Amino acid sequence: MADYTPALKKILQQAGCYLKRQGKGDHEIWYSPITNHHFVVDNKMKSRYTANAVLKQAGLPKRF
Repeated sequence: MADYTPALKKILQQAGCYLKRQGKGDHEIWYSPITNHHFVVDNKMKSRYTANAVLKQAGLPKRF
């Protein structure tokens, strides 16, 4: 199974999103200036559906 986290983080950073703080376990809390909201990014994301859902929360189009 693929790990979508590195590619997802790269896309988020290019869009101006940034890591706000470490969350519980292997989760991170990110901030999107596009939507003005915080969202969770898992460090072991195996599902492209979850990766696309994170992009949607950040205000970005699907990429996976």
